Order: sequence, then C-alpha cells, then structure tokens
Amino acid sequence: MAQQSAEAIEAVIDKYSRHVNPGLAKLLQFGGFGDVEVEAEGCVVTLASGAKCLDFLGGYGVFSLGHRHPRVVEAVQKQLHRMPLSTRAYFNEPQALLSQKLAEAAPGSLQYVFYSNSGAEAVEAALKFARMATGRTGFVAAEGAYHGKTMGALSVTGREKYRKPFLPLIDDVQFVPYNQPEALRRAVTENTAALLLETVQGEGGIVPATPGYLAEARRICDAAGALLIADEVQTGLGRTGRMFGVNHDGVTPDILTLAKALGGGVMPIGATLYTPEIGLRVFGENPYIHTSTFGGSPLACAAALAALQVIEEEGLAHAAEEKGIWLKNRLQEVQERTGALRDVRGLGLMVGVEFELQDVAELAINGMARRGVIAGYTLNNPRVIRFEPPLIVSCSEIDTAVSAFAEAVEEALGMLEGVEAL
Repeated sequence: MAQQSAEAIEAVIDKYSRHVNPGLAKLLQFGGFGDVEVEAEGCVVTLASGAKCLDFLGGYGVFSLGHRHPRVVEAVQKQLHRMPLSTRAYFNEPQALLSQKLAEAAPGSLQYVFYSNSGAEAVEAALKFARMATGRTGFVAAEGAYHGKTMGALSVTGREKYRKPFLPLIDDVQFVPYNQPEALRRAVTENTAALLLETVQGEGGIVPATPGYLAEARRICDAAGALLIADEVQTGLGRTGRMFGVNHDGVTPDILTLAKALGGGVMPIGATLYTPEIGLRVFGENPYIHTSTFGGSPLACAAALAALQVIEEEGLAHAAEEKGIWLKNRLQEVQERTGALRDVRGLGLMVGVEFELQDVAELAINGMARRGVIAGYTLNNPRVIRFEPPLIVSCSEIDTAVSAFAEAVEEALGMLEGVEAL
C-alpha cells in the first residue's frame, strides 16, 4: 500500500477527535501512536507513514496466530461466498463443527457451547448461567481482575476506578486477594453461585495463578456447592503454553469463557463452555432463555474452526512455552542491566515486566513505539508493561523487540534523571 501524506494521517486523527473519542486521540498521540494502521501480516503492522512495527501487544491476545493467517483468511473467504450470517431458523454446520472441536479440546465434561461476539458477552452468559443453575445470587471474584466492561462483567471486575461511575451494578459480589486460598475459603459460602477467576490476571499486571491455587479453588467450590468459572478469554487457546490456563493445575471448571484468539485474528467471536448439568438447568425448560442474534455466525465459526486447527497442527501452545522462556530470559537481562524493573513474570507468551516507577513504564511505551515495537501497559497496574506477541513469533523478532525495549528503558531513565537535575 502506498505511503500516505502527513496531512492524510492528520485528517484521520482529526476525525477521531471530532467523532470518536477526543480523550483517546490525545492519549494515543501522547503514547507515541500518532499514526494510522493500514495493513498487517504475521507479526508486522504497516502504518500509513510507511513505517513497519512489530506487534508485541497482539490485540491483548487476539492475534495469537498473527495477523491474517492464510488458513483463517481462506476459511472466512470460502464461508463469505456461501453464507456469512445465519437465518437463526435452521441448523448451522460451522457452529456444529466448532462446538464439537471445542468440546474435544476442553477439559472434563465441558460439552456445550453458547456463542456471542466478545469476551464480555461470554462472561455475561457465564454469570447468568451460574445464577440459574445454582439458584444462588452471590459471586466471588479477585481484586485486580478484569472480566469486561458490560454491566455484569464490570460488576466482577476488580478495580473500583471502572466500577464506581456506573454504580449500582449487580449486587452480592465479594472481592478477595488473588492467589490467597484462605481468602477464598472465607468468601465462598452456601450463598455463592460461582467463583470467577482468571488463570493469569491480565489487566491486573500479568499475575499467574500460583501452582495449586486453582486446584484449591476447585476444592473450595465443591465443598460449598458453588460453581467455578474460569475466564480464559485472554489465556485460552495456547497463550500460556497450554491449550487452556487451567491445564497448568489439572483443573476442570464448571464454566469456561473464551474469545480473543478464538476468531483467529480475523473475526470477533466469544464462547461460553458449560457442563450438561448446567445446560439442563439453564436451557431445559426454555432453549431461548439466553440468545445472541450474531453469536455463532457461520463466518465467525469458520474462522474459529480454522484457528483451532492451526493451533493444534502447528503446535502453537508448545511454541508459546518455548518462546516465552526465551522472552523472559532476554527481559531478565534488561532487568539486571538497568535496575529499573521490579519483576519479570508470566506464563508462555503472556509476559509482564513491572517497573519500580510508573513514569518509566509510560515513557518506555512511547520509546518502544518510536522504535517500531507495539506494547501496552496493564489497566489495573500501569507500572506493568505487557508483552503478548503472536504465538508464531520468532526468536529473532523477540530479540529485536527486547533490544528496542532496553533502549527505551535506558532513554526513559535518562530523561527522568535530567528532570530531577533541573
């Protein structure tokens, strides 16, 4: 695609300021993202200015297969020329095939799937299913958790900054510290419909569940007769080095949510997996008790089916485990050299670096963008920069990104020292 002029780029930014979100437009420009994305393939995004960037944010987990994976694009093109959307009156073969594939891949007896269009919608369904299946109203979620910004999903999102402007949300929600089983024992009672947990807290600062934590959560829920909901919207489908994050602890939840990577980086799709027992209690009397007009469309299901096949056949979960080790090792070298990082942590290719100072994190994001690497900080812990590249990333691309990161960190430290000297 031909390089666009500075005037053309500014015109797009101006339209954002006038008609989309002026605050967002200012924030993107301040962060070093004052350009327009026009094309992408694999791990590389091409901008209107002609610049090429390595995508190490990956749409917060959307682009696990990279941008425009040819097998996913081909599947979508074929389905587009047949029937992109469902009449909702007949059976839908792509949905049937995808549901079977998900049931085969999922742990335990997660046999049934409800489809939506996003992770937040998948969580909304999970919350409704839990209340209806148990006859209880209470939920327990973790501090720092992020489950979405719709009313229900926001109610169980663990940061007051995002909940407070929209109060009152759904009630009977209790928040507990993450990775503390004793807090779960106190909070999960006979009034709890479900405990909702991420297997790695994403927006909470890339905090993996400690070994045994999810298994203990499972036992606590069983003892109280509560359901366990695993939010795998960001961690599912290979991101953590396993097909699902719960696989690290050998745990089977009652409900599991998916989205982001499920669409293969081409189509939006959300999925809520649940057991036959839950299905009978929720849909047994009324199969239309919870529906979605666009959820599970033939086009989205064709993309998801192709994505699952690619993840399995190309061994991307194993690739994420190996490349994640490489990435963390390189980042730890930066930690040792600069002294600016408090921690390097994560699972697979979901890695976070926590800075001693938030200012350094913000400046480093800008510095990386100017050096052609896309990254982002976590919403609930802005001292943490996240690295979530496509699972197809190469070691040389990791080296390039980490080199840019190191330069950006050293530049940020120099800038702050200069300010302090004034």
